[in-house]
Amino acid sequence: MHNLKKVLALLTVLVMLVGIMAGCSSSNQPVSSDDTSNTSNSSDDGNSDKIKIGFSLPTLREERYERDRDAFTKKAESLGAEVLVQAANNDENLQNNQVENLLTQGIDILVLDPQNADSAAALVDEAHKAGIKVISYDRLIKNTDVDLYISFDNEKVGELQGKFLTDLVPKGVYYVFAGSPTDNNATLFKQGAMKYIQPLADKGDITIAYDQAIKDWQPEEAMKLMENALTANNNKVDAVLAPNDGTAGGIIQALAAQGLAGKVPVTGQDAELAAVKRIVEGTQSMTVFKDVRVLAEKAAELAVQMAQGKEVSELTDVNGKVDNGKIEVPSVLLTPVVITKDNIDKELIESGWFTKEQVYGSN
Repeated sequence: MHNLKKVLALLTVLVMLVGIMAGCSSSNQPVSSDDTSNTSNSSDDGNSDKIKIGFSLPTLREERYERDRDAFTKKAESLGAEVLVQAANNDENLQNNQVENLLTQGIDILVLDPQNADSAAALVDEAHKAGIKVISYDRLIKNTDVDLYISFDNEKVGELQGKFLTDLVPKGVYYVFAGSPTDNNATLFKQGAMKYIQPLADKGDITIAYDQAIKDWQPEEAMKLMENALTANNNKVDAVLAPNDGTAGGIIQALAAQGLAGKVPVTGQDAELAAVKRIVEGTQSMTVFKDVRVLAEKAAELAVQMAQGKEVSELTDVNGKVDNGKIEVPSVLLTPVVITKDNIDKELIESGWFTKEQVYGSN
């Protein structure tokens, strides 16, 4: 009997302990098992008023897009917003799924850099049905009533290339290359450059001996086309309009094979490290720098303002309109910068885009 009383007493103590532990447990929030990065998933900090931005990028496999993500997120968070980042690995279907998922996570605004500028129109329509505004980031989303477009002035990029080339070589034989025929930006680049080249051609000062688009912006294709142009014109060339740094690299390879690298001015765009090194070496004449850090920070500012209820017509940064096939989209068009050997240090190194060692080596 004495033993039975001891057992009952022990059971009573155990029951009381279990009750106390259960009470303590119920007073705490459950720990999430989701261990993914807070840049790509919602984190509930109890502040329901915090602005939530969905940021959809085509990829993070390129260094440039890592810069976009980091600059955008840092700026948005400094303004008190939360950013949900998704990257689609250049997969259109994956981006569609990711955006649809973002729309279910209570975002206040969507910032979308489309993998496919045409099919992304459906994502804009879906966002609008949910009462969510959309900023078209870097690439213009076509054939839909997207709320705002922010990018660099792509026609201006071409103008900078064309002006540079015609100032340097006002007379002579030109080879004119354009980017991919399926890329609307390529059309704008060439359109801008030809504002300077075509009048001189009409005057007879410039002879356009070769005019060709480069499929998919491929450097290998650019090299083959340049080889064909040189063969057809017995190596006579005084200037080359190359639409970007990648294609410029292929074109310069073809020139080098004929002993002409460094003797013929070649343009570029993107301020890639390989191109900047070629500029230092003297085989490429210039590139056009588009600082995506500035683009990302400005986009984050505008996204926060729009999420807070500011109308696009009230945004002081809007400085143009771009036709997307359906409407004239209110646009923020940033200014690109010409890079030559003379301003590499100031524009690219002092700004932190590259280090001195990256550009010039350790010696």
